[in-house]
Amino acid sequence: MNAGPSGESLTVAPLRTVRGSIVLPGSKSISIRALLLAALAQGATRLTGVLESDDTAVMRGALAACGVPIRNPAPGVFEISGAAQLPRREADIQLGNSGLSARSLLAVLAFTGSRYRMSGVARMHERPISDLVDALRPLGAQIHYLGKSGYFPLFVEPAQLGHSRRLSVRGDASSQFLTGILQAAPLMSAGGPVSIMVEGPLISRPYVALTIDLMAHFGVDIAGDPGAPEPVFEVPQDSHYRAPEEFAVEGDASSASYFLALGALAGGPVRVMGIGRTSKQADVRFAEVLDQMGATLSYGPDWIEAASPGMASGYRLRPIDADFNHMPDAAMTVAMLAMFANGPSTLRNIGSWRVKETDRIAAMAVELAKLGAHVTAGADFLRIDPPKRINPATIDTYDDHRMAMSFALAACGEVAVEINDPGCVAKTFPEFFVELARLANPGHEAT
Repeated sequence: MNAGPSGESLTVAPLRTVRGSIVLPGSKSISIRALLLAALAQGATRLTGVLESDDTAVMRGALAACGVPIRNPAPGVFEISGAAQLPRREADIQLGNSGLSARSLLAVLAFTGSRYRMSGVARMHERPISDLVDALRPLGAQIHYLGKSGYFPLFVEPAQLGHSRRLSVRGDASSQFLTGILQAAPLMSAGGPVSIMVEGPLISRPYVALTIDLMAHFGVDIAGDPGAPEPVFEVPQDSHYRAPEEFAVEGDASSASYFLALGALAGGPVRVMGIGRTSKQADVRFAEVLDQMGATLSYGPDWIEAASPGMASGYRLRPIDADFNHMPDAAMTVAMLAMFANGPSTLRNIGSWRVKETDRIAAMAVELAKLGAHVTAGADFLRIDPPKRINPATIDTYDDHRMAMSFALAACGEVAVEINDPGCVAKTFPEFFVELARLANPGHEAT
């Protein structure tokens, strides 16, 4: 694997046989949630296994801007002294393009009695936020648009809480809106219990369950079932976050998907360490998809392993037609697996792709076609009819880390694939291409 002269592209050589094991970086979803909850909890929390990437740096930077004391004594270890009342009452918050950080922080900061200006990169200012703002305003949140209505940048002033502690939020836009509200609810609970109603179908339910589980670790128990048709969540009166002293972040299930896919495409076995079958992360179910498509899966208490005869032997995966509402991030890896199936596959209920780091449905359709696929893209689905042979191609990544990592797998089709802007993987997995090179050719690293 060699970067181009300018450092703006990287060529992934054909991946005929890949085997070995990888210790996963910490979960992005858990890391960002845990950093915020630790800042809101009374007492000191020592977080271990925290992902160090662009997205988690956004949350750490925002908390630091709010005056939260954070120490980083070792890689992946952060010691946070928390309190519901953040020390700094006015600050400019930079959100980058971290959707989870932005939505969680907005809901929380709206009820901290302070003034904050919140802005991000250009793409963040294109990602709609009005459903969250509209849900928070009836409770007295004072949130003002500084540019186009419905989008960042925003200015947040101290909330004017009334008697009502009941609010509703649409469930079909992003589960991150509900996650933000749930995490903010204890800050609203001094005058009574907080009731949160979800209007319409709730997407990405496992991510909401993950939020509830993490809040319990930090001392707040929530009543409500994310699996209900239109769930209602109750946060008790006078709820307060309490520091658990120490909390370990498990490996990232979304990152695991790329390496498990390698085991399914390039023979393997490839073992991912740091996550097991019982993980509460939604994307751990990617292993079930691999099983349905014909790969061989093995499990341990903190590892998952995938293997197959390998594409180089003429082996093809089984096509799949499934709803991927519960695991939209790992569904991008499934789209690449579909290129190696013996028939067309359809990924359904992936409308949330359109408001991610890029419009992922449109981007996937364009880039898969470069590899030779016939692709039909709808409002919330993608149908992929794979080619007999993968075409060599130069892949544009749209400043989207998951585009870069997913399309690197195309090299399992016995072709070299050039990835433009490979550095975008720093958002969640800075060492991705180094680890890929290590498994493909031990002793060799990407340059």
